[in-house]
Amino acid sequence: MKKIMFNDRYGLTQAVLDGRKTMTRRIIDCPKTFKGEWVAGFHVYKRQSDGAMLEWPSLFDADESTIDGGYILPKYKVGEIVAIAQSYKNADVHSIPCEDEEFGCYDFPAEQTNGWNNKMCVRADLMPNRIRITNVRVERLQDISDDDCIKEGIYMDEDPMNPQAFIYTYPNAPQWFFTPRDAFASLIDKVSGKGTWKSNPYVFAYEFKLVK
Repeated sequence: MKKIMFNDRYGLTQAVLDGRKTMTRRIIDCPKTFKGEWVAGFHVYKRQSDGAMLEWPSLFDADESTIDGGYILPKYKVGEIVAIAQSYKNADVHSIPCEDEEFGCYDFPAEQTNGWNNKMCVRADLMPNRIRITNVRVERLQDISDDDCIKEGIYMDEDPMNPQAFIYTYPNAPQWFFTPRDAFASLIDKVSGKGTWKSNPYVFAYEFKLVK
């Protein structure tokens, strides 16, 4: 089983657990080489897959010729169950099962592992919360709609300066925003690095549902 990480500083893991965040966008990174051949970049075009038309990035070389078999595939597939990475402490995991050739199966305390406070080191199969991928598509980051910004964890709140108006925000946001897109643009720059929104990269847009 694979795992997926969401940013805790800006409340995204909790937003997933609360059912407010049902989408995530992951920047598509172009490999430098593919099967020993230098890669200059990628095009995005439609291709047939399992009876459906999908848009996947296709690699090309220095002559802008398509590299045979050179596709950038999404990390997660539709229908796949993926574990939400949390530290063992936050996931309320207290013991880790282990198999020993001499003594067989036994448990040892989770707080003795690197994953106690670091979710990068946890085992996916021990995570209590999971999502099911329901859709995957390729798009430019700035193609996001207002509705999808809400699905990304942006939420609406009352404007403290004007109770009749609303603003959009996210946990630990540096300011309030008047549109969901402005709030998401700020959030993605916090999560993925300053200038991400402006650079408008291609992304895999994953839709998912929380499952138990």
